[in-house]
Amino acid sequence: MSTKPAVNGAHKAAIRQENEEQILAAAERVFADFGFKGATTARIAETANVPKANVHYYFSTKEALYRRIMEDVCDHWLEAAMTFDNSADPALILRGYIEAKMDLSRLRPYGSRLWAHEIIRGAKFSSEYISTTVKSWLDSRVVAIRGWIAEGKMDDIEPYTLMYMIFATTQHYADFGRQIEIFNNDKPLTDA
Repeated sequence: MSTKPAVNGAHKAAIRQENEEQILAAAERVFADFGFKGATTARIAETANVPKANVHYYFSTKEALYRRIMEDVCDHWLEAAMTFDNSADPALILRGYIEAKMDLSRLRPYGSRLWAHEIIRGAKFSSEYISTTVKSWLDSRVVAIRGWIAEGKMDDIEPYTLMYMIFATTQHYADFGRQIEIFNNDKPLTDA
């Protein structure tokens, strides 16, 4: 029995994943810098250091690529909130969530900027995703916070406002990265 086809298949899958990740990283930056209208697949290919045909091979349209990045950025943010499922202590949960969001702002600033630009422009490509996936996720976190308040584990605050403040604070470091660098004497945000 030969293992060559399985090895070739695994190798091809690894190459595909590597190429997609390279294109996605480049596209995230290009879309963040130029917006959907200003970004071109040629510029994305150039930034990814791949032929333009590869961009079209892996992603059928510029819009499909854009939507994939938008959902990927948000999915990482939603994963950061897994801390809500890991403890019964609101202080530990919120600290872990804020730390994870800060790490994402530091490690993926272009994703945060892209998200901000999309929302500022009216959420043309992400309204449905926000009104379904993100809204459902947010509502579930609000239920948890209300439970902690009812149990006397935290002060009586408006849960949605708390979450909005966490979003605003953590994403500020990415969305206004240059301002942070200026305030920090040209030093970027670190995990210190």
